[in-house]
Amino acid sequence: MSAKGAAEVISLGCRLNISESETIRALLAEERNVVVVNSCAVTSEAVRQTRQAIRRARRANPDARLLVTGCAADIEREALAAMPEVDGLVPNAAKLDARAWNVAQPATLAPVNRTRAFVAVQNGCDHACTFCVIPQGRGPSRSLPVATVLREVERHLDQGATEVVITGVDVTSWGHDLPGSPSLGALTAAILNAFPQLTRLRLSSLDGVEIDPQLFELLGGEPRLMPHLHLSLQHGHDLILKRMKRRHLRADALDLVARLKDLRPEMAIGADIIAGFPTEDEAMHGASRSIIGELGIVHAHIFPYSPRPNTPAARMPQVNPALVKARAADLREHAAAIRTSWLQSLVGKPLNILAERDGTGYSPQFARVRLPQGIAPGTIVTITPAKLEEGLLS
Repeated sequence: MSAKGAAEVISLGCRLNISESETIRALLAEERNVVVVNSCAVTSEAVRQTRQAIRRARRANPDARLLVTGCAADIEREALAAMPEVDGLVPNAAKLDARAWNVAQPATLAPVNRTRAFVAVQNGCDHACTFCVIPQGRGPSRSLPVATVLREVERHLDQGATEVVITGVDVTSWGHDLPGSPSLGALTAAILNAFPQLTRLRLSSLDGVEIDPQLFELLGGEPRLMPHLHLSLQHGHDLILKRMKRRHLRADALDLVARLKDLRPEMAIGADIIAGFPTEDEAMHGASRSIIGELGIVHAHIFPYSPRPNTPAARMPQVNPALVKARAADLREHAAAIRTSWLQSLVGKPLNILAERDGTGYSPQFARVRLPQGIAPGTIVTITPAKLEEGLLS
């Protein structure tokens, strides 16, 4: 609650938003009685949750100045501006500029006080997936120079972060707009070389076809780069992938994961998958279901398709909404069974766990573990879980 106190920032959506919310919170460190909703518009459900968060924030902070930024603030500008709870909108492209908030830049940014720091190295997207509105909200791909990224990583390490997560809208496109077109692998190597004290570096969602040879080599063999690959997969059937205008096919994902697991068998695979995309039939749905098992996806993010305004997919023949919901539930159930089996396989094995503030922690593969009392947040401890209970290793 922000009334009379420090500014509150409510973050919805992707890891990039989480990272940007930390910067916004620092920019508003000296402000009082301000609430910011950093919104998401990736699906209709995300927009609904944004509106819900705005209403909830207003009820909790009736006298605060309530501002909205993020993708929905651009894509759904008129609708959000019409909400009586909203006092103002800050364009997504301007939200990291202190001038947009009508405040002076603090002399020093406030510590983020997190064990895991999110560093946004890239923003925007140059691709045109038929279901996606993110380029409308984020604009074209823009990369931070290596020196800027290194300064940001150093700042988080100085503030006590134990793990750094590299994030962005389309992270694997990092560098394409910089002189010499450096690769994400080169940036990853620069971070690891510059900070030998950094013991855990993690990458957010990647486009598998853009993983460059240097990054593949690091993923396959660098112990400080976590064995956790989250793919922007979206579907398991080639025709749907083509209708989405994705740049990979099913075989590309299977080949990438097989080669990585040959080098690093402990690699944990995550993926984003859309259920009920327009024109999807039962066989196509079955292809998405089967690829979860074939890739061994243990961190599945399943999204029921919802049409977004001004996208080509919204003009395609739609799947019945009830069937979309049922297919999403089917994929989630199948993915949950595979995840449970994977977690069970970790019982009795020593795991290096980064302790969080809620009494749990995460292994390098991002398996969540319940910890004994008294372990300080940010500490890495070796735990041999004895059981799996309620989705947690203990």
